[in-house]
Amino acid sequence: MNVLSIGGSDPSSGAGIQNDIKTITSLDSYCFTVITAVTSQNTKKFFRVEPISPKMITIQIDSILSDFKIDAIKIGMVYNSSIIKAIYSKIKRVKIPIILDPVIKSTTGGVLMTKSSIPDYKKFLVPLGFVITPNKREGEILSGIKIKTKNDLLKCAKKIKKIGTKNVIITGNRLEKNKISDLILEDMRHHFNTTKKLSKLNHGSGCTYSSALTVCIANGKNISESSMFAQKYTVESIKLAEKLGMGIEIIKVPKIDPIKKNLKNAATRFVQIKNIYSLIPEVQTNFVFSRLNPKSTKDVIGINGRIIKSGKTVQVVGDFEYGSSQHVATAILAINKKFPTIRSALNIKYNPKILKKFQSQGFRISDYERSKEPSAIKNKENLTVTWGIKAAIKNFSQAPDIIFHKGGFGKEPMILVFGEEPNKVVDKISRLF
Repeated sequence: MNVLSIGGSDPSSGAGIQNDIKTITSLDSYCFTVITAVTSQNTKKFFRVEPISPKMITIQIDSILSDFKIDAIKIGMVYNSSIIKAIYSKIKRVKIPIILDPVIKSTTGGVLMTKSSIPDYKKFLVPLGFVITPNKREGEILSGIKIKTKNDLLKCAKKIKKIGTKNVIITGNRLEKNKISDLILEDMRHHFNTTKKLSKLNHGSGCTYSSALTVCIANGKNISESSMFAQKYTVESIKLAEKLGMGIEIIKVPKIDPIKKNLKNAATRFVQIKNIYSLIPEVQTNFVFSRLNPKSTKDVIGINGRIIKSGKTVQVVGDFEYGSSQHVATAILAINKKFPTIRSALNIKYNPKILKKFQSQGFRISDYERSKEPSAIKNKENLTVTWGIKAAIKNFSQAPDIIFHKGGFGKEPMILVFGEEPNKVVDKISRLF
């Protein structure tokens, strides 16, 4: 995914454009940037801000939008009305999601949006937003409502929504002891994402949250999924915050998990295969990749919402998380014990014609009959899968590429495709078409 971040520069790299680049890159997306202002600040003090000229801002935006496909736009620091109007003139007709992070004051005390420019922010940019992510204080400024209770919080979100933004998220609310809550107003429905309050004072959590949210939205996730992920990601980043200077800690984004990245990239390849919808079973598809020497399903990453089809459209729904698959992950655990190099698999629809195509490609194929399951493990899905895979590989000296079964009472027949890593699995599927 490609994300355009429009905002100010922070030389400490705790917040601003520098933070956006770190966060968006860590989530396996590409971050284009447009600088609106240059600040001088560190972990102790905010020194100065110099806005970029409106003409230079419009030229920057033109240079990006005229050359690259952008999947979402995040707008952070917009210091004054001239900057706001310049941005509006270039993005008012774009058809991609715009995520607004209304930064008004920095953690180190600097003014990031002048008081006189707030009416123009509400007039020009807020109506363009797919979602806006103010913290409690920013929400109060935009709505004019003092927030003391959950009811005040909801009134505040609804008033901001009336300005024109489709969705509103008010972050970092401390309305319960030892807890932090984000209010999500999605269309006209609302709910709270609540997590344990962390005692760390940090620099950059708001930018991290909105950037993570933007990446999720760019990937087609809804507001509920995106906000939940953004909160979890931000909490983890705060836990990793480091005292790099003499003042407050700087937030640190989590390292990229190479196993997750590999699986995500392969899943993207899989859903883009022409006519792949024809291979998605009724129970949908999961795609997994394990750590080396996995001991349980918690060592296997999968998709917590699966790969689903709607008509001829196939998409990944949900996040890539360890322990989120049972059936396919259990199959990997069973085959990996005998063939440790096999760490990835996905399930597709059973079809004799598909098996013949696999066979014509020279793949090793095995099967097991669910009717022969011992009565002690019948109807116990994970035990059934383990028994079935062990039965299928019993007489194999090399790992099979394909294992299938023809179903049973209440059980859909299925084909499992195995490989050393996810792209090897997708390579095998691709040879069918």
